Parts: sequence; structure tokens; C-alpha cells
Amino acid sequence: EVQLVESGGGLVQAGGSLRLSCAASGFPFDDYAIGWFRQAPGKDREGVSCISSSDGRTYYADSVKGRFTISSDNARITVYLQMNSLKPEDTAVYYCAASEMIPGYGCYVHAYEYGYWGQGTQVTVSS
Repeated sequence: EVQLVESGGGLVQAGGSLRLSCAASGFPFDDYAIGWFRQAPGKDREGVSCISSSDGRTYYADSVKGRFTISSDNARITVYLQMNSLKPEDTAVYYCAASEMIPGYGCYVHAYEYGYWGQGTQVTVSS
């Protein structure tokens, strides 16, 4: 059974930093993509970043480029999202998601492309 467990959310002031972790287990495949998504109240789920296990290729939404960094520990199947220079508009529930991925094709950027999801972790940025 695939399990994704997010951690690291919390309350931080604007300009501060948080590091989210997504610990995965039970993958039935060798090559995968893990993505981070977020959903604020009343808004659609938004793709934030993703990373491919096979080639390390990454993607960032324009809204987080230069502030967020995704990284992975493939041995532990754990993906991190380092979030710096946080803004109030970053406030949301952050989810990690996983999907099997064809090697060399980067990572999926849309929520519908992921079949496995974590329970989410709340990030609140105060102004």
C-alpha cells in the first residue's frame, strides 16, 4: 500500500521559512514523480513543484520560483520542499502526491496526473 506522509507545516511570519517533508513508502514502481500541491480556502488546488526520481528534473510554479526548492532523498523516498521568503498568499494546505513516471520525462505538473496523495499539512503565513 502506497503511503505519503507530509510534515513540517506550521505558522510562520512573512519572510520566514519552513521545510516540508513527504515520506513515501510502499511504491510498487521504481521510477516515480512526486509533486507538491497546495489548496487555499475557496481556491482550486495549485501545483507548486515536482521532482522526478529517475533524472532529478524539477518544476516550479511561477509564483514560487526563486523562493522554494524541492529536493529528494531517493534512498529514503523522501521529498523536501524548502520554502523561503514566505508570503501570506502562500497560506494553504500543502499536499504531496506521487505517480509512476517514465524515466526521462521529468515530472507531472497537474494534480489529475497523480494517483497517490498524502493527507496534507497546513502552512499559515502571517503578515
